[in-house]
Amino acid sequence: MAGEILVRALARGDHEAWRPLWDGYNAFYGRIGETALPDGITATLWDRLFDPAEPVHALVAERDGRLVGLVHYLFHRATTLEGPTCYLNDLFTSAEARGAGVGRALIEAVGERARTAGAARVYWHTHETNRTAMRLYDQVAEKSGFIVYRMDV
Repeated sequence: MAGEILVRALARGDHEAWRPLWDGYNAFYGRIGETALPDGITATLWDRLFDPAEPVHALVAERDGRLVGLVHYLFHRATTLEGPTCYLNDLFTSAEARGAGVGRALIEAVGERARTAGAARVYWHTHETNRTAMRLYDQVAEKSGFIVYRMDV
C-alpha cells in the first residue's frame, strides 16, 4: 500500500466506511450468520462512540482517503492504580492493509491518548489462535501472564 497512515478520531460521517471494518472484525471472531451481532448492538456502539458521557472512544486509520483500520478503547478505574487504565477493546485492519504498520499506528495512538488521560497502562486481549496479531503485540507490549476467564450471567 502506498501513502502515509493518518490516525484520527472517528467522525459521524465515517459510518459507511467504518461499518465494513467493524463487520470484518466481527467476522474474524466468528460472529457471522446465526452468531452475528444484532444490528441493535452495532447501533448502540455507534451512538456510544459519540456520547461524551461514555468512556468508550474510537480512532480510525486512513490511507489515501480510505479507512483501513479501526480501534475502540475505553478508560476505567482499577483497584491497583490511582489514575485510569485503558482497555484496547477492538483492533482491526482491512486485509489489504495488514503488515503495513496500520495496527502498530493504531496501538501507538491509543497509547498516546492513554498517557494524555493520565493512564499508566493500556491492555488488551486476543484469541490464542491470532498468531499474526501476536507477532505485532509481542513487539509493542509484554504478556501479563494472566489468563482470562469469563462467565455469562
